[in-house]
Amino acid sequence: MLAYLSGPIEYAVDGSRLWRRKLAPYLREQLGHRVYDPAEDEKKNLTEGEAAHFREWKSSDVERFRRVVRKIIAFDLDIIENHADYLICYWDASAKSGGTSAELTIAHRKGIPVYLVTTLPTAEISGWMLGCSDQVFASVEDLKEFLTARFAREKQNHLWKD
Repeated sequence: MLAYLSGPIEYAVDGSRLWRRKLAPYLREQLGHRVYDPAEDEKKNLTEGEAAHFREWKSSDVERFRRVVRKIIAFDLDIIENHADYLICYWDASAKSGGTSAELTIAHRKGIPVYLVTTLPTAEISGWMLGCSDQVFASVEDLKEFLTARFAREKQNHLWKD
């Protein structure tokens, strides 16, 4: 199983790496799942020059920047569409993102479960994001409880027994 970790990166504090770094070991060690973290994979399918300079091109060469970002978009959406078994999205009050809703949308359209973790009241969450989510959790701990019940190794092992 492959979990795709979705959520703001570009405008997030620390690139929104902390929650991902805390959750990934649980997914790997407790559930035996693989994890794709787009915040950690900065190279993706980019050349060395693109990876090193594309952020500065946002101000100096918008067309070049756009071409590189389109490569990133294609790379990430390909992983969701063709490899992910479920998507986990962390969304908080400081969240600001253009890509996150797109990631949730593509997962929803492909029938890939979307698990949204947010401390926000439902009334403050985008209707689009709620519509794309299969389950909404108030905390990462609540999500872990759900995932443990849904994907515990014992349950997975039982599926393969005669």
